[in-house]
Amino acid sequence: MTIKSPLRRAGVALLTTATLAALPVAGPEALAARPAAAAAADHGAGSGGASWRGGWAASPQQPTAPFGPNWSQQGFSDHTVRQVVRVSTGGTRARIELSNRYGSTPLRITGATVAKTAGGGAVRPGSVRQLTFGHGRSLTIPAGGTAHSDGVPFPVDALESVTVTLYLAGPTGPTTFHHFAGATAYRAVGDHRSDVSGTAFTETSTSWYYLTGVEVSGGRDSRRRDAVVTFGDSITDGVGSTPDADNRYPDQLAERFVEAGRPRSVLNHGIGGNQVTNDWSWAGEKAVARFRKDVLSEPGVGTVILLEGINDIGGSMPGAVGGPTPEVSVNQLIEGHRTLIRQAHARGIKVIGSTLTPIKGSFYDTPDNEARRDAFNAWVRTSGAYDAVVDFDSTVSDPQDRDRILPAYDSGDHIHPGDAGYRAMAAALDLDEL
Repeated sequence: MTIKSPLRRAGVALLTTATLAALPVAGPEALAARPAAAAAADHGAGSGGASWRGGWAASPQQPTAPFGPNWSQQGFSDHTVRQVVRVSTGGTRARIELSNRYGSTPLRITGATVAKTAGGGAVRPGSVRQLTFGHGRSLTIPAGGTAHSDGVPFPVDALESVTVTLYLAGPTGPTTFHHFAGATAYRAVGDHRSDVSGTAFTETSTSWYYLTGVEVSGGRDSRRRDAVVTFGDSITDGVGSTPDADNRYPDQLAERFVEAGRPRSVLNHGIGGNQVTNDWSWAGEKAVARFRKDVLSEPGVGTVILLEGINDIGGSMPGAVGGPTPEVSVNQLIEGHRTLIRQAHARGIKVIGSTLTPIKGSFYDTPDNEARRDAFNAWVRTSGAYDAVVDFDSTVSDPQDRDRILPAYDSGDHIHPGDAGYRAMAAALDLDEL
């Protein structure tokens, strides 16, 4: 089937976009865990009446190490952790979001700072700002809880990198984290939250720990409060892109908005290995369960892009990391997407559906898996279930073999795009449709 434009209208009536709300910090010492939906009424308002916008986000996961050591299972004790993220939209104030969603005990944050990134583990002199939580320097987040810092004056531009530093004095136990960061985190022994130099940060990791959001308010970009959330698996997460280069497709979409002169919040809620219908021990809760927590808890979401399902198709294969998951039919995958669409539309959020990208030559390549991928993609293109459709399959496939990623777009494993492939995906999206 030929589609002239990668993104087309699908004829589903939109609901009025609802303003979603953020979870405020209850106090410096104890916080009650609250579900995302219950926080909706006060999400948009921050300290001083500020209206917060998502600058950067990552979905939390339970501690796991399926591909080699990281810091999630052991956790921290008298450690400072420094993490660098790039915001998609700018502002004059900032605050951070921390998650203990998968912690088994309360999490004590002794102190935290935010600063302008200088490169590696270093920050720009004079840019370090101490963060507070309910006007205190420290806080305790209960098991299962999420908290925001107070807002702090912190002018930042769209596409600027900021460094968030956490000091964890006592033992944390296993850590809520995000596995495939595609970015370097830095660790030092002792309290180095205010260090300008990165000298003390002698250990590194490629995951994010506790940090699940950076939000901004004020500034020229405040006119746009309708965030775009990209939701999916490793292809949304950016696996296969160059580390520390911010070349995931959501990053490059944010760059397109800036180049067009209309910076906009673009938030990445992809999890490598994630499935729509099955929980997977190393790859997060199934999408139909985590959508409410990860997407509907973000401030001011206007649009969500759904790209997920290839792990439902391939995850039942023998030898799958973490063990095979139950086999998923095309009809079950379709019903999972319909569930996500209903959840989004109930909040007035526009839904862009995406076709699943090629798998020929990859570890998921079997005739049955390819048949299911083709059948699901046919439904995405023709069902009218979404508000619009982007044909990422056609975008990155080889014109000579539509079941295979174009070699120039292939990261090398024949399933994940590289930087050029992710750039093509971002270019396939019509900014006026989002």
